[in-house]
Parts: sequence; structure tokens; C-alpha cells
Amino acid sequence: MSALARSSLCSTILAGILSAAEADAPAGGQSLSEVTFSRYSESADNEERARRLLSPLTVMRLENELAQSGRTLKGQPIKLGDERFSIYLPSQHPAKGFGLLVFVPPWQDGRLPPGWSTVLDRHGTIFVSALKSGNEENVFNRREPLALLAAGNVMALYPVDPERIYIGGFSGGARSALRLALGYPDLFRGALLNAGSDPIGDRDIPLPPRELFGRFLTSTQIVYVTGERDAEHATDDSLSLRSLHQWCMFNTDSQTELRTGHVVASASSLSRALGYLEEGAHPDTAKVAACSSGIEAELAQRLQSAEALINAGRRADAEKQLRSIDERFGGLAAPHSTELAARLH
Repeated sequence: MSALARSSLCSTILAGILSAAEADAPAGGQSLSEVTFSRYSESADNEERARRLLSPLTVMRLENELAQSGRTLKGQPIKLGDERFSIYLPSQHPAKGFGLLVFVPPWQDGRLPPGWSTVLDRHGTIFVSALKSGNEENVFNRREPLALLAAGNVMALYPVDPERIYIGGFSGGARSALRLALGYPDLFRGALLNAGSDPIGDRDIPLPPRELFGRFLTSTQIVYVTGERDAEHATDDSLSLRSLHQWCMFNTDSQTELRTGHVVASASSLSRALGYLEEGAHPDTAKVAACSSGIEAELAQRLQSAEALINAGRRADAEKQLRSIDERFGGLAAPHSTELAARLH
């Protein structure tokens, strides 16, 4: 990432941080589109989201910039009283609690896609989606915290099975859903990526801290659902899926909707996707361990190289190496990457 791009990212995030303080619940089988929430959660706090969703050196730069004006990352970016959410509560109430699908839309109205209510009824799964959370909204300061706050409020209102909490989205919303699944594996047990996806482990979707990434590999499932005629997004899915496998994430499934283009998943596709997610993760621990060992060896070698450059007084080369490590390994490299970066300042 260029210096200009890094500055732009920090400025965008800072603008949202510095600007930002009981639901009318539907009955079973009913959908409401103007629901308000009032419960804030730590998961949506700026500091916590930064820790999970941004790379360590990006967080370090943000903290330094905020400290210059006596501020910190901590705080909520969303004023819940101004926000509205759509909820669908299924008619079936499973004995172990409802499933929950938090949906990040590309559109602004948070509507329930056509035909989905019947599937949600059958699976006993609540649907919740924020209004004004479409593709034109800021991802870090708005779309992601809205999804996290939606999850927390629904869980406070209804008996939800913690093993059946999923994040999903369509098109651009699916890209946000993947970021949240990666950063919050202790909340979301699976992700439904409908016609939208990205590779992980780069400057756009950095890896989370080590303990969270380990949990992502073993307890999260990812299902891709894309139309047969949606060639562009099918290609994106292939690249994203390859990236997951390269990072040792094998709890994945890819489903194709026949004779369709770039459209939201049909009821039958939603049912298949939920069925896969409800199976739960069954990781091949030996395969994951063997794969992870190669990543750890590469990371150790690159950190040693960066430290050697610092010791040799080659500041510019060391900074370049640390930026490269930060973009590729994200939270896996912490705290070593931030400790080395601190030695340069």
C-alpha cells in the first residue's frame, strides 16, 4: 500500500471515529422494517473493531494520529437512536434457540429478499439487516458496526443458539460479511457469501490476531453462492476460495445457482446454504496444522529479516519489509511487527 493510500485509509477511518453515542420486536412469522435498537456492544467499539479488522501497523498509525489531539480509538461510531433495522422472526421456535442470519445488503432499505421467509421459518432462523447500510456507505465506520450491533441486540431480545449465528450478504455486502466472519469467529459460526467475495490476507482484508485466526480455521464455515451466469463474481469466488485454502481454511463450500446471473440467492439456494452451515465445522486438524507450519516458518523468517535490517541501520529497507509483513500476515505478526516498528520511531 502506498503512503498516500495508507494516509487516505487512516483519514477515512478517523473521520468516522471523531463524528460519532427496547426494540419493537415482531411476533413470529412477522417482518418489521423500522425497528430501533438501544443496546451498544463492546464488539462494535472502534478500538475492538480496529484490533480485529485492521492490520497492527494501521492501528498503530491511527492511535498515534489520535493521540496528537488527545483522543483515543475507544468509542462507538453509531448513534443507535438514529438507526433503523429490518427483522424477520420465524414462526418456528427451535428448542435450542433461534438461528440468526445478520445480513449486510448492497441496497439501502434492509429488505428481506423474496422467498426467504419460508426458508427462515423452516430453519427457525431470525433475519436482521440494517437500513442505510448499502454499498455506498463506509464499511469500517458504518456497515460493519451496524451488523455487529444488530447481532448483539437480537441476541439480547430473543433466545438465540450461539452455534447458529451467521453473517451473510449479497454482492458488496458479502465482501463485508467475509471481513466480519474473519474478525469475529467467536461470534459468527459461518458466513453466506452471495455473489461477492475477496481474497484474505492482504491490505484490504488483513488477518486478525492469532487467537482469533486459529478459531476462524477451526470453528467457522464459509459457503459461496453465485449464479452460473455471473462470471465476474464466480471468478472472484475462485480467487477468494483459493486464498482461504492457502491460509489453511478448509471449512468451505461453493454452490452454483443454475441459469442465473448477478441476483440475490433464491429460496432453494438459501436453504442449501443454511443446511451446510448448520452441519457445523469439522476441521481436519492434522491438515490445518501441517498447512499452518509453513506459514509460521515464512513469518518467522521475514520477521528475522526485518530485525536484521533494523540492526544494520537500514531504516528504509526495514520499513518496507515491515509494511510487507503487515499486509500479508496482519494480526498473525503481532506483537512482533509493532515492536519492530516502534524501534524505527
